[in-house]
Amino acid sequence: MKHFKRTTITTALPYANGPVHIGHLAGVYVPADIYARYLRLKGEEVIMIGGSDEHGVPITIKAKNEGITPQDVVDRYHAIIKKSFEDFGITFDIYSRTTSETHRKTASEYFKKLYEKGEFIEKTSEQYYDQEAQQFLADRYITGTCPHCKNEHAYGDQCEACGTSISPLDLINPKSALTGSTPVLKETKHWYLPLDKHEAWLREWILNDHKEWKPNVYGQCKSWIDLGLQPRAVTRDLDWGVAVPVPGAEGKVLYVWFDAPIGYISNTIELLPDTWETWWKDPETRLVHFIGKDNIVFHCIMFPAMLKADGSYILPENVPANEFLNLEGDKISTSKNWAVWLHEYLQDFPGKQDVLRYVLTANAPETKDNDFTWKDFQARNNNELVAIFGNFVNRALVLTHKYFAGKVPAAGELTDYDRETLQEFVNVKGEMEKLLENYRFRDALKEAMNLARIGNKYLADTEPWKLAKTDMARVAAIMNFSLQITANLAIAFEPFLPFTSAKLRKTLTMPSFNWSDLGSIAILPNEHPLQQPELLFEKIEDDVVAAQVQKLLDTKKANELNNYKAPAVRETITFDDFTKLDIRVGTVKSCQKVPKADKLLEFTIDDGLGGRTIVSGIAAHYKPEDLLGKQVCFIANLAPRTLKGITSEGMILSAENADGRLAVITPLSEVLPGSEVK
Repeated sequence: MKHFKRTTITTALPYANGPVHIGHLAGVYVPADIYARYLRLKGEEVIMIGGSDEHGVPITIKAKNEGITPQDVVDRYHAIIKKSFEDFGITFDIYSRTTSETHRKTASEYFKKLYEKGEFIEKTSEQYYDQEAQQFLADRYITGTCPHCKNEHAYGDQCEACGTSISPLDLINPKSALTGSTPVLKETKHWYLPLDKHEAWLREWILNDHKEWKPNVYGQCKSWIDLGLQPRAVTRDLDWGVAVPVPGAEGKVLYVWFDAPIGYISNTIELLPDTWETWWKDPETRLVHFIGKDNIVFHCIMFPAMLKADGSYILPENVPANEFLNLEGDKISTSKNWAVWLHEYLQDFPGKQDVLRYVLTANAPETKDNDFTWKDFQARNNNELVAIFGNFVNRALVLTHKYFAGKVPAAGELTDYDRETLQEFVNVKGEMEKLLENYRFRDALKEAMNLARIGNKYLADTEPWKLAKTDMARVAAIMNFSLQITANLAIAFEPFLPFTSAKLRKTLTMPSFNWSDLGSIAILPNEHPLQQPELLFEKIEDDVVAAQVQKLLDTKKANELNNYKAPAVRETITFDDFTKLDIRVGTVKSCQKVPKADKLLEFTIDDGLGGRTIVSGIAAHYKPEDLLGKQVCFIANLAPRTLKGITSEGMILSAENADGRLAVITPLSEVLPGSEVK
């Protein structure tokens, strides 16, 4: 593996039309931060570049829906996202935005250079145009009927009902989302990056030179290349974005896929205006993109083609993309509010940044989609962070204060058991480095936690509290050894749990530390003073988790109601048909569950005619005692039928809600039993 002098880390630019959620964190920002912190610990030169992606159609749609400007939208969410990252401890060297003047200038000049070099081709095509709004329509501004599943609310790029990617030209009965009018096809000219021209070197560079890339990344790239690359438009008709800086391009902006990755470069220029080229053009610099799997093609094929077309930039050394994180068994959806939002988590769980960092890393979707559940979050906190890591550290520090006045006791001669224990973690540095260098952060975290497990077992096996009655020299040796493991934990967990590591180092009065010390049992000198211990973690109780689960259930219920479509009206009947139904009001005199029938309730109804029995399948929705004395509507002239040995003489009327819940139909005010419903 080639050794580089420095590393440029980029993270996918979050789209500034909403806050950041745990899917973003698990897929991109937590692993990128772990890697950056690790390299800094080793004393290597590294910068981590981030920023908000602030152009594109979804932002203009959100602005239109809210009656504000696109700039208002991105200003709001850029501030939320940036503060959330800061509070969560993501250590960007810069977090900027693609609406900055530096970015506008950089992206504009980048396009112009490629244009002047002849790296683009011009193509004229027909696209939908809204004559009322007098503008071309982006795919998301066109709705119509899906040609595959007949969903009447499909978009011009995708049908969300069946998940099929479609062309706006394939839509049945297309309509403009701006005015509701039927758009017309109109010719327009755009510039395209001819990816087919770059196919040969991309095939060699990726498929032969980078076989070490993660299988999901390599496989997706191979699939695209094997299908054959096609020219891709780098401009579009829109009034929000970086204006295309050439004659004849009025009303056109850079396509967001072309514009956004240039943000990595422009943000570096903003950070280091005099030396930025060192981080982007020096062959001794390693470029690493942290992204989610939906961005693989853009960062492995399209952006490298852009860099190659310029000719002066280095290409990415690795693109360790992750898969997706689901939430409680369902795909995270920002439009449906099915997410755990970072800014809300920080409010609901103050001081617990590291708990979420730990859970997202331990459950990282590195090789396949994974699932976040609040029960797992609670279990990992209580059973691992509290019971293993926190428990060992607290015992080691409390015993040291009890027996040695809070100072590191003298190291004794190692026993055979001490040497066996030492052998279990002496190689932890090498193991963690190997895993971290290969972007296997989940396994590296396991190695760090294994140190705490070793420490717990060591204290449990040596039982210094028993030896304190007879052999204080051995107790001193045991506690020295335990404190050295504790110091190792402060180093090992620094990339993963920075807030916890800082708290632990403060307790150990360990202001400076080095990655090279990891695996040593001579980090803390004899008589080194320790501060009073404080708990690193606290248990998370059931009611706290239940509240978060309930929040999601409320969201799901709201989505079901918002998306509810009433069933289609049945075939038309005549008034005479309706009059055949004898609908009456009766009073419930008794109600009980039908034995061996979970769904059935047996009613005795006062119908004004001497009474009747009705069996109804509403046991899942009502308790018998809730219906006693209530008036209900029922069909009185329905032919009797036998259910579970009971003759039912009618049908109680209920309405079915969007969530499947049944509500019994009752009169607004009390009437005499047997009254007809007309």
